[in-house]
Amino acid sequence: MTDISQDKQRDFEAAAFRRLLQHLRERTDVQNIDLMNLAGFCRNCLANWYREAAEGDGVALSKDEAREIVYGMPYDEWQARHQLEATDAQKAAFEQNRPKDH
Repeated sequence: MTDISQDKQRDFEAAAFRRLLQHLRERTDVQNIDLMNLAGFCRNCLANWYREAAEGDGVALSKDEAREIVYGMPYDEWQARHQLEATDAQKAAFEQNRPKDH
């Protein structure tokens, strides 16, 4: 692997994270339950990880503030615009595959 400084590595990771957020904001057809069922994480998980990282660095960030960073809008607004009722099949798959920390 190319010798990359820690600062450059952080910059690349931040760019990849921003691109992931943009992709998820554009793919509103992909529901959180779909992400959870396929990948074991969702937009809310990303918001939680972001908040935990901020708190680890001494920056207080509320759950709602972290979700707004990830969703690009208040969570309630995103839900009203894009969230669909989960199907019985989606709910069953979630219960079967649910990560232990959810």
